[in-house]
Amino acid sequence: MFAVIELGGKQFPVEQGTRFRCEKLDLAANTTFTVEKILLVKSGEKIQVGQPYLKGVEVKAKIVGHARAKKIIGLKYKNKTNYRRKYGHRQYYTTVTIESITG
Repeated sequence: MFAVIELGGKQFPVEQGTRFRCEKLDLAANTTFTVEKILLVKSGEKIQVGQPYLKGVEVKAKIVGHARAKKIIGLKYKNKTNYRRKYGHRQYYTTVTIESITG
């Protein structure tokens, strides 16, 4: 089965066993949870599209862990005024594995 889910404000195409990174979730590592927002499910030739979400379909996922991405360097600069500011940012993310898709 194939599904498109919404998690952390973004959409992800997933199948069973898919591992991906999403915005940080407030759940502990090794926690299993059910994804509520399922946009599309494809099983063989049958396709179900939600408006906006599907009911009666369940996607179970497990949190593998939490981490931070590589540092992104930003720079502010204003011409002719000797104004320069350099800053860095590291985004938090959560690694998630899909365990099952039913429905």
